[in-house]
Amino acid sequence: MNISIQNNFLKATINTKGAELNSLVKIADGKEYIWEGNPAFWGKHSPVLFPIVGTLKDNCYFYENQKYELPRHGLARDMEFEVVQNIESSVTFSLKSSELTLQNYPFSFELQLTYSLIENELTIGYSVYNLNDAKMPFSIGAHPAFALPKEIENYSLSFEKQEDLKCYILENDLLSNNSYTISLENKELPITNKLFEKDALIFKELQSKNVSILENGKAILKVRFEDFKCLGIWSKVGAQFVCIEPWLGYSDTTETSRNISEKEAILILEPNKKYDCSFAIEIL
Repeated sequence: MNISIQNNFLKATINTKGAELNSLVKIADGKEYIWEGNPAFWGKHSPVLFPIVGTLKDNCYFYENQKYELPRHGLARDMEFEVVQNIESSVTFSLKSSELTLQNYPFSFELQLTYSLIENELTIGYSVYNLNDAKMPFSIGAHPAFALPKEIENYSLSFEKQEDLKCYILENDLLSNNSYTISLENKELPITNKLFEKDALIFKELQSKNVSILENGKAILKVRFEDFKCLGIWSKVGAQFVCIEPWLGYSDTTETSRNISEKEAILILEPNKKYDCSFAIEIL
């Protein structure tokens, strides 16, 4: 089921399956900013990544000597969320642990997502509740795909700061120790098909806390991610979208122990505590 929120500037539509943002439209001209989800390239729009980001080695992990399986990017993106609050310009979705989730992730939790429109900006807030009397390891991440209606060579990414980007290479979907450096020119990175020939660009850490998409040199939207340490940038070769993905966590490393509590970049939430973070999409 789709739920829409709206203000004088924007209209956002979110599906209760996965609490996934399907559409973000500028009211003034009807322009759509979210990828259409063409399954010939990639059939999603903006999935929620929880309780892992990326891929586990052999799609499994161990917790207290028990083996569990989780698919790439976790379980939340394929589950039905409940709407717990819905007003004109804001909506909150909730996913609670169940017998089904406990088979793959042995923790009692609640994950809430709140989408809020304030003028020309959509804020996506995450609240993770640890409902256990034990510590809970988790990761959280976003995966929004932004539509590029013109040929991809018309677009570039503008970073907040002038920096050299250390990009880690994936090996069989796992993060290796091998990396290379991307040097920005005047804070900009041109978007090309060649850029994604080796899959996503993965940055464990950045100085920049916002990235803008430029169309022929003019900024059309900005993603702000002050609460997120890591970032992924991705597209499918030949597709007319680019994903700007704020992450807290990433795929297993090639040297992983597979103990989820020791997973690189994993967050550990104390018993009966809550973790909050958010990012924003500003239409320019």
